[in-house]
Amino acid sequence: MPAGRSTAAALARGPVTISFAGYNRAWASWIGSRLERYGVQVVLQRLDITPESSIEDAFNDLLLAEGRVLIVLSEWYFRLGPRTTEEWNAALRRVVPPNSERFAAVSVTPAALPSAVAALGAADLWGLGAAEAERRLLGRLGITPSRGSSGDTLAGPGGPRFPLEQPDVWGGVPRRNTRFTGREELLGEMHSAFQQAQPGAGVVTLFGLSGVGKTHIATEYVYRFGTEYDVVWWVRAAERGTLREKLAGLAPALGLVTGREYGERLRAVRDALRRGEPYLRWLVVLDGADQPDDVHDLVPVGPGHVLITSQNREWGEHNSALIEVPVYDRVESVAFVRRRAPRLDEADANKLAEALGDLALALDQNAGALNDSNTPIDEYLELLRHGADIEPGLKVAADFQMTYYTAFSILLNRLREDKPEAVDLLRLCVFFAPGPIPVRLLRDLTIRDLPEQLSGLLSDPLLWTSAISKLQQWSVIQSDPQETAAEETIGTNEVLQMHRLVYQAVRADMPEEDQSTYSRVVRKILAVADPGRPADTRLWPRYAEIVPHLASSGALESTNPEIQVMVLNCLRYLYLSGEYRSGMQIAQIAAEHWPNLLEPGHQRLWDLIHHQTNLMRATGDYRTTEAIDRAAYEQLLATRGDRDLLVIRAAGNLAADLRSLGNYDEALRLLELVREGYSELVGAQDSRTLSAQNNIALTYRLLGRYEEALRLDQDTMEARRELLRDRHNWTLSSENSFAHDLRLLGRYEQATSVQERNCEVHRTVMGADHPQTLRAEHNLALCYYRGGDRPRAAELLARLMERCERVLGDLDPLTLRVAATFSSFEREHGNLDRARELGEFALSEYRTQLGERHPYTAGVLGNHGLILRAAGERQQSQMEIETSLVTMTGALGERHPWTLGCALNATGARNFAGDPESAAELSRVTAERATDVLGKTHPLTLSCRVALATDLRNLRRRPEADKIEEEALAALSATLGPQHPHTVAARSRTRPYWDFEPFSS
Repeated sequence: MPAGRSTAAALARGPVTISFAGYNRAWASWIGSRLERYGVQVVLQRLDITPESSIEDAFNDLLLAEGRVLIVLSEWYFRLGPRTTEEWNAALRRVVPPNSERFAAVSVTPAALPSAVAALGAADLWGLGAAEAERRLLGRLGITPSRGSSGDTLAGPGGPRFPLEQPDVWGGVPRRNTRFTGREELLGEMHSAFQQAQPGAGVVTLFGLSGVGKTHIATEYVYRFGTEYDVVWWVRAAERGTLREKLAGLAPALGLVTGREYGERLRAVRDALRRGEPYLRWLVVLDGADQPDDVHDLVPVGPGHVLITSQNREWGEHNSALIEVPVYDRVESVAFVRRRAPRLDEADANKLAEALGDLALALDQNAGALNDSNTPIDEYLELLRHGADIEPGLKVAADFQMTYYTAFSILLNRLREDKPEAVDLLRLCVFFAPGPIPVRLLRDLTIRDLPEQLSGLLSDPLLWTSAISKLQQWSVIQSDPQETAAEETIGTNEVLQMHRLVYQAVRADMPEEDQSTYSRVVRKILAVADPGRPADTRLWPRYAEIVPHLASSGALESTNPEIQVMVLNCLRYLYLSGEYRSGMQIAQIAAEHWPNLLEPGHQRLWDLIHHQTNLMRATGDYRTTEAIDRAAYEQLLATRGDRDLLVIRAAGNLAADLRSLGNYDEALRLLELVREGYSELVGAQDSRTLSAQNNIALTYRLLGRYEEALRLDQDTMEARRELLRDRHNWTLSSENSFAHDLRLLGRYEQATSVQERNCEVHRTVMGADHPQTLRAEHNLALCYYRGGDRPRAAELLARLMERCERVLGDLDPLTLRVAATFSSFEREHGNLDRARELGEFALSEYRTQLGERHPYTAGVLGNHGLILRAAGERQQSQMEIETSLVTMTGALGERHPWTLGCALNATGARNFAGDPESAAELSRVTAERATDVLGKTHPLTLSCRVALATDLRNLRRRPEADKIEEEALAALSATLGPQHPHTVAARSRTRPYWDFEPFSS
């Protein structure tokens, strides 16, 4: 065989090094995957030529590898360096002809390439289908597929897709930036971080200062590595409500069959991503997530990847790998400026980069301005040098202080001359909050008395499009489609996006009179967009659009009654949707201004106090709200009398504070007045009357009057079903209360049946992480626990504990409740370290928040005593259990079920301490009181009787003990079942105990 043919055959069988520009990584990956299917060993080698290195040396380095070198040709390959076409031609002519058998190439571009490329004999793959592209690739390398070998041209499991084919699901991704420059190491680091992440932990955050180019890097990552995914979904994540809505919008794209409810779509999407069904390979990009504390709980979890862009490095506290995005290095800045402004040479580009501190956004906007004008670079830089420094902290060249704002002012002046309506649009937009501005709010709502320039802009589609195009041309805004649910109106899904620095610069450029005019228009827009029904969960996405813009628009300082009502509706929405801390921030700002805007005693001032204390109470600040609400109630009562709706509402607020602070009797007296007042003034079936009735039932429950609570909760539930709807959040709350009452009465099977359905609907309507849903799931976990289904209780409690900490924070009232109950569960199942950790945390916080004498503190102290007993610390255990009994008795009296439970634990402590007489005496009294209060067959009563039998047996009073034990066992078997853990424990003569459970107050 001739030597040449032998060498060619060996090369065809040997390894292949694929040389490519980073921009064409998708092509390189696909080519590599196709070759590997035919048994070819492949090495991917991104070409990296710096200004200091030689093109010829770079090619010679490629030849050091064994086998052939396949070059993926595009215009991007020859932009590296950057070098001139003449330099590339010279290097190719020196290296390729002497090594022609080692080099091969494919072309993936229609653009013109350096003439010396002809020596590579490139196979053209551009514009072809996958099958033909593969055929040409193999032919160029001399690979002949054997008969029966794989001809499949689609990506295999985990393999990259053909670059000209889009992923199955693709949404919201911005257009690729054809001027993208550099960042190669950063992109490689991102890819490595994802590849090395453990399943379920593939979260990477790009962080850095505003304008540094995080979004463009994320976009480039999507286009370079998008062939590795079947789903790519881009979400703007500056605001929690927007993020929730856009994640929910993925449901129809995934083919998920859901109802129309917002919460159901969101739950379905998160579940599908977590399971990896129907797609295992997914990438979700959360762009602009600058407040991790607000949105970290919404980050999808599963086998796919999540890429976050943010200014906030605090994402590192939320299980995300952090990658810092610095400003461009000078080489990248110069290359970028020269692409953005081709008329500038390298020296001028370097001057501009130095003046702007290599900040990507400033480079983009200023280079664009220069390229569109004839202003000499030195004259332009002189203008910048004399501008006002209104961007504190910008890192600039050492020889003079220059700000991005000054540069933008020059751009604004040019826009004002060239396209004044574009500046009008900018001025309108800057009174919305930074972040996505739904165009629907601007254009689809009829508003009277608009300024002339805005009236034309918003009513003339051609003028609007022209203004948008001009702003896009100058990189001032982004205008992107917004993913929407199928039922939303076509044409309302566009959003405008401006950088935060743009907002500040435009505002600084506006005369005070214009600021007043434009902000007043935005406030009107928001008021018209208010649906007026903040309690309707179906309208929450609309409120999520409005809320971010309240402060920026000046709505919180407005004297307009319509605007103030809109603010109050937004506060109500934030409370009902569980966004307590966001609501408190808005209420605080309004509270600083409204007393100066309204007459003393104005109803809207009382409305503001009502919403503000509701939000504060939801976070556990009971002492503060009690002081505010008591003062409000007393002042209103003195001026308006007791038959006034404001007075009645204030009384209800005060009752809620008193209930939370453990003053149940006083709270009940107030609530009975509230129900009577509402019933008289608005009717027995009004929602306010039913809310008062709901709160009375809750107070009955706290007072241990479980039968009364059950009857009243059932009445309220049925009335709410009739007045509202089955899936209304208040109806669901009543169902949860009804199931809670059933559980407290020992009717575990019925309670579990009701609560399982209730939780399912909660997740659908409210979303899995809404506080009301979490409360419902806590009730369900305890239904499982009390009903004897310990494995399901364990799974749900553990998951719930993690979610409460993540969503609500460690100190939220619900988090403390879950911690207290989970501590008892862990103690019973032998995990004493975890039980003690949770128990001591809950006890410490209840002492701090509620004081030593609060029933919750007393109850959790008793639980802690049980943990100490299990750990062998009997002396301290007895002290805490006895203290719990004394404190609970003082707070609620001898006959309250909680006191009876504390007494049951105290009988055990006394028995273990060697005082059987005292234990038996307390057991007998406790059993009698439990029978009287709860009935003969209540689980707590039967536990007390089992304990009494044990204590009598210790006193050698066996016949009496046996009789009591036999009756109790029979009753336990009849009510709970012979295999229930309580029955089994009693049959084995394991001493019973009682775990305190804090209620929702």
